[in-house]
Amino acid sequence: MKDRHPDQTVELWFQDEARFGQQGTLTHVWTDTGSRPTVVKQTEYEWLYVFAAVNPLTGDSSAILTPTVNADYMNEHLRFISQEVASGGPRRHVVLVLDQAGWHVAKALKVPPNITLLHLPPYSPELNPVERLWAYLKSHYLSNRVFADYNGLFATVRAAWLQLDEPRRRSITHTAWLTPAA
Repeated sequence: MKDRHPDQTVELWFQDEARFGQQGTLTHVWTDTGSRPTVVKQTEYEWLYVFAAVNPLTGDSSAILTPTVNADYMNEHLRFISQEVASGGPRRHVVLVLDQAGWHVAKALKVPPNITLLHLPPYSPELNPVERLWAYLKSHYLSNRVFADYNGLFATVRAAWLQLDEPRRRSITHTAWLTPAA
């Protein structure tokens, strides 16, 4: 990739989306031996999607919250990533690693010139470190919760994402094979 962009700093970012909703996640909790804590499980059907991209080496990120997933929202996310990268200097180019979801390969996709898409092989979520962010958000902020409505869900998911500062994103998405050679 460096040969295609010799005058630019090429960065590797990973992208994914996750659905959060009123049918939340139950998780394990610490409690006294022999006790069985109870938790309310919500059964409404309001959902929210988070599109996120992260550079695991720096913790830089871009995310948007949307009511659904499609090529239009993916285009918006690509535009946001492009702006985030450009704000760090005009000589940055991102190789964006992502799965092959329908909206990632749609003909309607408009990829900005400072981004190159690199699709993962099918059925390989373990290769995408952003997947670990979703597990972290669910286990630390979004499990065992009840949301009054879509606005409550939106506010809670937004607040949870904003808890992930650059060092935390770097820590969660750290992958040994991404560390640059000394």
